[in-house]
Amino acid sequence: MTATRVDVHALAASLSNWGRWGADDELGTINYITPAKLTAAASLVRKGVIFSLGIPFDEMGPQLGLGGRTNPVHLMRLDGGDNAAGNVRPEQGLLRVTDDYIMMPLQAATQWDSLAHVFYDDELYNGVSSNTVTSLGAQKNGIDKQYKGIASRGVLLDIARLRGVDWLERGEVITPADLDRACERQGVEVTSGDVLLLRTGWRTKYVRDGSRQEFMAGEPGLGVDSLAWLHHHEVAALACDNWAVEVLPGEDPEVRLPFHMVAIRDLGLTLGEMFDFDELADDCEADGVWDCFFVAPPLRVTRAVGSPINPLALK
Repeated sequence: MTATRVDVHALAASLSNWGRWGADDELGTINYITPAKLTAAASLVRKGVIFSLGIPFDEMGPQLGLGGRTNPVHLMRLDGGDNAAGNVRPEQGLLRVTDDYIMMPLQAATQWDSLAHVFYDDELYNGVSSNTVTSLGAQKNGIDKQYKGIASRGVLLDIARLRGVDWLERGEVITPADLDRACERQGVEVTSGDVLLLRTGWRTKYVRDGSRQEFMAGEPGLGVDSLAWLHHHEVAALACDNWAVEVLPGEDPEVRLPFHMVAIRDLGLTLGEMFDFDELADDCEADGVWDCFFVAPPLRVTRAVGSPINPLALK
């Protein structure tokens, strides 16, 4: 990949959605999901088949502890041998209870990034001051603002199949031309309010070789030129099967995560990471239907900047 120069401010100037839905808006591009869009999306359930797009929340995840992100830790508070409660009348059966809890970063596995997750120049989406994110959490643009859920027409674009490979390689850039070519190959159109599901095969690679080091060392992903494509098509949310959506190493070695910077802070685009599209992609390839009813509500964690999810695709 040839290094290029990325001008974040120039991209922001041409793609910003600040003020588009009012000065107090905290939803961003989720506003594209209108009642009519949601109603039409629900009609896409024809076969009565459900696909889970989330990866397991367990110790087998890809996290290496970088930046404090570890894989989920599941612990039992009461197991099958604990006598949590006993009936006064033993002949009615000896009641026992199991109970457990989990410890994890909210962005350790399949998850949404909130509009408070990435910012620059001391401003979040819609001109909100970064001072609103404190040790108590995000007062503005938190994931809790999406509590009614992200549900719409989902469109899967399989870039790995487009290129005839099991997975794209680390550092491979996905361009607007790739997105257009995938739409043409699959006979599908991305329209206003859709959730774009982008398969690079990077999750497939991890399932095959199990190497956390290789999975987290970089990834194929979207280049900054695709931001204009997403803006033009009025994509409501974007979900990928890699861990950072954008290509890594990045296109400009002097600018870290420029796609995140502009997508979240300027477009107001909610990003999803570490999705598993393999089963859905196989079904779409078999029946030729690449859209679905997509449902992925975040946990209603007050003032959180991200949330784990178990996203569903219904066909």
